[in-house]
Amino acid sequence: MKVNGASYMVPCLAAILVLLQCFCAVAEVVTCSGMVPMVYRNDKISITDFGAVGDGRTLNTKAFREAIYRIEHLKRRGGTLLYVPAGVYLTESFNLTSRMTLYLAKGAVIKASQDTSNWPLIAPLPSYGRGRERPGGRYMSFIHGDGLHDVIITGENGTIDGQGDVWWNMWRQRTLQYTRPNLVEFKDSRGIIISNVIFKNSPFWNIHPVYCSSVVIRYVTILAPADSPNTDGIDPDSSSHVCIEDSYISTGDDLIAVKSGWDQYGIAYGRPSNDITIRRITGSSPFAGIAVGSETSGGVTNVLAEHITLSHTGIGIHLKTNIGRGGIIRNITISDVFMDTVRKGIKIAGDVGDHPDDNYDPNALPVLKHVRIKNVWGEKVLEAGLIKGLKNSPFTDICLSNVHLTGSSASRHGPWTCADVSGGSVQVSPSPCSELISSTQSGVCSIPF
Repeated sequence: MKVNGASYMVPCLAAILVLLQCFCAVAEVVTCSGMVPMVYRNDKISITDFGAVGDGRTLNTKAFREAIYRIEHLKRRGGTLLYVPAGVYLTESFNLTSRMTLYLAKGAVIKASQDTSNWPLIAPLPSYGRGRERPGGRYMSFIHGDGLHDVIITGENGTIDGQGDVWWNMWRQRTLQYTRPNLVEFKDSRGIIISNVIFKNSPFWNIHPVYCSSVVIRYVTILAPADSPNTDGIDPDSSSHVCIEDSYISTGDDLIAVKSGWDQYGIAYGRPSNDITIRRITGSSPFAGIAVGSETSGGVTNVLAEHITLSHTGIGIHLKTNIGRGGIIRNITISDVFMDTVRKGIKIAGDVGDHPDDNYDPNALPVLKHVRIKNVWGEKVLEAGLIKGLKNSPFTDICLSNVHLTGSSASRHGPWTCADVSGGSVQVSPSPCSELISSTQSGVCSIPF
């Protein structure tokens, strides 16, 4: 597949699963498919019933909006499936509604218009206080849902194409008036399934569930060029009970980043991200593979990431926060990770990320504790890791087990750099910094791996 002239390999999903299962030596694949049931819709309509033309040129905004208006107001028992047949359907942004399935057939492409002059504006998220990139409001996501329940986006690996290069150029040229749109965003919603769809060329973050609960994202492919700015793959944000699994992501920023609000606005809003499961993800990025932060002011607890395969990535595992963030990051478990050709294997840092304005409280210090990183193997890793807490808020109970990162250079500071951190390690090579050296799992690492 080519995106903006660059070639991308989209591995066969079945082959990915076989590879990951062999690498992780799992006898039985655990999934969270039952967390949100896949609902069968008896009522089915086609976007072509509303005059849509899949020629890649006709603007189909009216057809999508009328079809969803019909679903919202007729309220068929069991909801309605909106079928998008093969073809390229150009459209401006549109809102989904509750109790609907957006189904993309094989060969179906929903393509975003590149006319930014008509793009709707919406209010900033209260936990951010402003747009993430620019003060004031933000452009609505290409496909948007607010206050919804029981919504499914699925199909036969059809494509949702954000045509983001026009937005990336505005960002590079510093001509953006407001924060760029996400490709798909659900806000204040529950019971969401996103599966079996290809997402590519997002203007900004790809999939953004914010203030949501019970969200399952699986069997998706997410693509953007490596130099596309801020095209995070999936960002659960102030959300709970989110499962992300069995997917391939290759973007210009973090593949998956768990967030919960920005400085004083996130502290005031006070909604954490918790109970996040990430498993069987493979991909590459010039930034991080699995990340928490840096916007964590509402707190992030109970994150499990396992069976992750990364290649040609900036940082394999990245937990990041900053002064002024406040919030607590705890109970983070990351296991069974293979990384190849990575700049830095593990980074846990308290000096990452910017601030929304000058009104943040420098005394609002984050707390980061109870982190378990185990069964990690890396090849061609330039630097094993950096773990640096804050002088007035050290990171505690950071424990590494069976972590082997080959190719780490013996830099001036050694393969590991640490400060203001305590914890322990078992079977780690190259040998970790003195703050994490322990011969057993007792004492500071008494919480089981």
